[in-house]
Amino acid sequence: MKTFIIAMTGLSVILIAITTVTAATKLEKATFAGGCFWCMEHPFDEISGVVSVTSGYTGGQKKNPTYEEVSAGGTGHAESIQVIYDPAHVTYGQLLNVFWHNIDPTAKDRQFCDSGHQYRSAIFYHNEEQHRIALQSKALLEKDKTFKEPVVTEIVQATEFYPAEDYHQHYYKKNPIRYKFYRTNCGRDRRLKELWGSAAGH
Repeated sequence: MKTFIIAMTGLSVILIAITTVTAATKLEKATFAGGCFWCMEHPFDEISGVVSVTSGYTGGQKKNPTYEEVSAGGTGHAESIQVIYDPAHVTYGQLLNVFWHNIDPTAKDRQFCDSGHQYRSAIFYHNEEQHRIALQSKALLEKDKTFKEPVVTEIVQATEFYPAEDYHQHYYKKNPIRYKFYRTNCGRDRRLKELWGSAAGH
């Protein structure tokens, strides 16, 4: 009997381990650029099913770029965020909906008070399914939008993502007063409300 219990206990541990590994492999990632990455973390942190949000740089040529290099322009990178999420609890389409309502899709090579190619809006897809959903989402937005300007947000294949320096991660939590001052003075919320009305992100 003891041998049987021990065997069953061992099997339970193995099954738990397998379940844990399987659950981990089900996590997926989404990468978005919407101007200043400080302002893009909070909306996704609020979503049930999102495991983590990381600020960083992607879409450029230089390896391991610094904030100073990216913000100065010339590396090709965009300030961006990488979202790790559980598709069993939140879909890629739902993440796209949050993305759209937190950017100005009519602005080329800038977002609000930040200008330059490094502040472009973009969806970086990681597989063909994400590519298809992103294209459909953009087409639906262009069809149903209430603003006149065309949607210029890029949809491009994801390349290597470089996490930003630690002090940038969840800046809105670490420096709430400075964050709010920047966001307000940049005109982000005002413009989002003009574009999206009551559905605007925050």
